[in-house]
Amino acid sequence: MSDNVQEKDALIHELQQRVTALEDELRYKLALTLTLANVAYDALLVLDQDLNVTAVNTAAEKLFRRSQPAKMPLAEFTGMPELAGIAEMAAEMDEETFEEQVTAGDRTYRVRATVIRRDGSHFIGLALQDVTQLVRLNRARRDMVANISHELRTPIANIRLIIDGLFHDQDKPKRKDSISSLLAIARETDALLWLVQEMADLSMIESGQAIVRMIEVPLVDVVNDAIERLANQSQVKNIKIIKHVPDKLHVLCDRDLTARVIINLLHNAIKWSPPGETIAVSALIRDDEVTISVFDNGPGVPPDQVERIFERFYQVDASRSGNDGTGLGLAICRHIVEAHGGRIWADSNANGAGGRFSFTLLSADVNQ
Repeated sequence: MSDNVQEKDALIHELQQRVTALEDELRYKLALTLTLANVAYDALLVLDQDLNVTAVNTAAEKLFRRSQPAKMPLAEFTGMPELAGIAEMAAEMDEETFEEQVTAGDRTYRVRATVIRRDGSHFIGLALQDVTQLVRLNRARRDMVANISHELRTPIANIRLIIDGLFHDQDKPKRKDSISSLLAIARETDALLWLVQEMADLSMIESGQAIVRMIEVPLVDVVNDAIERLANQSQVKNIKIIKHVPDKLHVLCDRDLTARVIINLLHNAIKWSPPGETIAVSALIRDDEVTISVFDNGPGVPPDQVERIFERFYQVDASRSGNDGTGLGLAICRHIVEAHGGRIWADSNANGAGGRFSFTLLSADVNQ
């Protein structure tokens, strides 16, 4: 009798140990599963066969601003009815995985649905990856290729036409016509060089390879250099560039990079100004900051675009004046100015005041 009791007690003790071990293993696996789910950047949801949400990870709670659900319908939990359609399609197609892309507000998500049937259970897992930035980058890349292709095609085609006209088999080129044609070729070549320089500048600046050497520089010298660099472009359109920059005004800056900013702003002003107009470069000092402005009598920037004009590849509607470009010049200006610790902005043309771009640099003249 006592032997049976002892055997029974030993069996109970062994069963209790096994139960404890199983409980420990389940707790470990649950903690491991929760850790894997919550460390994921993607929002993860588990659905039953009726498309009710039975479990979510932390990312999903933050995305949909809800706590753990109690078999809440998917559309109600997420506010995205299209997700239910994706889950239904995945279940109907009986595939291991099914992917689709959806848009909610201003965000884009890649949705991956996985159907799991095991031991009589039926679950659907949904993973939502925010690919908004990737979509924007892809769109920017497409715009860049289109813009650059267009920008390259125009001067190259013009150069070819000029050369064909200059060396036509039936007509010997005359000196006057030759000079005019060569000047036209030079202008188109300058356009190609400008495009290549913009791409090289932006690549170097964004990669962090551009070193900003802050030294004391007479601002008027930098402005004069920029105006001289664009003399040919301004003469073609009979545009006069005037400056209102005190001779004794000094700034702390990298001379070459600052010249690039002013050159880009002047180039932009020349491009948008009607022939025969005037462009003004001015500088004002306030406390320890100098504000440099470039003003032109062109169409200016619409009020709804002043915040976006400095984005890469962004362009104001060129159809208003027949102008176009790469959309890189102002982005380069922003990078350079911000690397100097300054600000850059555009005033809107809401009052028909033309175009005005301004940026700031640190003053080196404490007694001005």
